[in-house]
Amino acid sequence: MANATETVVERELVIAASPETVWDLLVDPAKASTWMGMQSWSEPTPGGVYRVEVIPGKIASGEYVELDPPNRLVFTWGWEGESAVPPGSSTIEFELSADGDGTRLRFVHSGLPSAESAGSHSHGWDHYFARLELAARGADAGADPWVTGDMS
Repeated sequence: MANATETVVERELVIAASPETVWDLLVDPAKASTWMGMQSWSEPTPGGVYRVEVIPGKIASGEYVELDPPNRLVFTWGWEGESAVPPGSSTIEFELSADGDGTRLRFVHSGLPSAESAGSHSHGWDHYFARLELAARGADAGADPWVTGDMS
């Protein structure tokens, strides 16, 4: 049962690419870093490490829980060196389904400890989902302004 203070981030979007393409962008470390993060050391197998340096000095890590290619992906998430959302303390779920020529992506990030944490993660996921949509279409998402510091 969820803690009364737990906050959840949920999103649903349709991406102009097949579920297989979106799946690869989520689990292949080289492809994942085209839309989110600077580098990834992930091992996408149940019990494998999920680890990505999202921006300089900020590393998210956890463990893969469930992989059902290309339909469902679940892993734990948290920030190394942070006590509010430590590694593995929250859970991320992606559900992918065909939607015409594209993919309907349903996303849930649960286990966040506060509204402030959920707001911060919500802002981050919105930023990265826009980049995921570009990468899935085969477009270059370009340099991430959160990494380069170029917010113009």
